[in-house]
Amino acid sequence: MTASLAPEAAATPRQARTRHYVMCRPEHFEVSYSINPWMDPAKPTDPALALAQWEDLRDLYVSLGHDVRTIEPAAGLPDMVFAANGALVVDGKVLVSRFRHPERQAEADHWAAWFRDRGYQDVVQAAFTSEGEGDYVTTDRAILAGNGFRSDPYSQAEARALFNRPVISLKLIDPRFYHLDTALAALGDDEIVYYPGAFDAESRQVLRGLFPNAVIADEEDALLFGLNLVSDGLNAILPEPATGLAAKLRTHGYRTHHIDLSELLKSGGSVKCCTLELRH
Repeated sequence: MTASLAPEAAATPRQARTRHYVMCRPEHFEVSYSINPWMDPAKPTDPALALAQWEDLRDLYVSLGHDVRTIEPAAGLPDMVFAANGALVVDGKVLVSRFRHPERQAEADHWAAWFRDRGYQDVVQAAFTSEGEGDYVTTDRAILAGNGFRSDPYSQAEARALFNRPVISLKLIDPRFYHLDTALAALGDDEIVYYPGAFDAESRQVLRGLFPNAVIADEEDALLFGLNLVSDGLNAILPEPATGLAAKLRTHGYRTHHIDLSELLKSGGSVKCCTLELRH
């Protein structure tokens, strides 16, 4: 694990940038299996409520001026709503995920077809286990890559070769934060927020060196899925209960927007999980 990149530059005024997202309607949402600590098939789910909450999130993106596209949901794949896990898209190139758990593996073919049908030329299926933006967070200087629970560290060499960008490896050590996007988020093009307790000591040292001005979240923020947020550089969209983290972000110049995704949280996902960014 290395961190030879220059430290982040001094803060500049916040500015929103139009983003391009792809989402998947939760038409088949349910919790019928358990592949993370948050999933309990014994608890009932309300698909109609999940869809209404998802539509609120999509409509908020549109109201903020962002472009939102959708992929057709597939029956039998209830977690396909968590679009962020489907791929990593940087510079118009696509690394399609290879899911760790059998329950989700069929999603990959749908994502590969979606991108190819829309004219993407560089669409690569990961050879090693890799779960898209669940474990990859892209900043101006580097792609931050989480491993420890879902993604194989060997997959990071694939990302480095495909995107020709530095890839910084970070190890997750708390199973409650099984994907990087539950413990760390990009705020601006080169600003982040993260919960140190989710990472091993070496990764914490790397993050401190690269992002000395990062916003630091506490355990309560993280357990409320506050770090599973989406930001356009000015507006930060967080789960409704994450009021403490929202207050911290406002002191750093961000405008915060709360969204209720409580039904989808029963499957261990929130704002970022529902949102795959298309970086052209």
